[in-house]
Amino acid sequence: MAVKIRLKRMGAKKTPFYRVVVADSRAPRDGKFIEEIGHYNPLTNPKEIKIDNEKALEWIGKGAQPTDTVRILLRKNGAFDKE
Repeated sequence: MAVKIRLKRMGAKKTPFYRVVVADSRAPRDGKFIEEIGHYNPLTNPKEIKIDNEKALEWIGKGAQPTDTVRILLRKNGAFDKE
């Protein structure tokens, strides 16, 4: 099973809010997921990024692949600073 760390879109039309989830790569974007590890709100100023870095690194250690956007968010949140 290929596992991805990706964004799940929430919120109403034109007011996006995203949850950072660990999901099977074959599952739909807003469908079934394994675990929720954080959230991202691009509409606030400054943008709100709240991700559990320990869980994210644990999943990456197990072989989960973060998407490009999630990789950028993890870097901004400081997940890769401890390595």
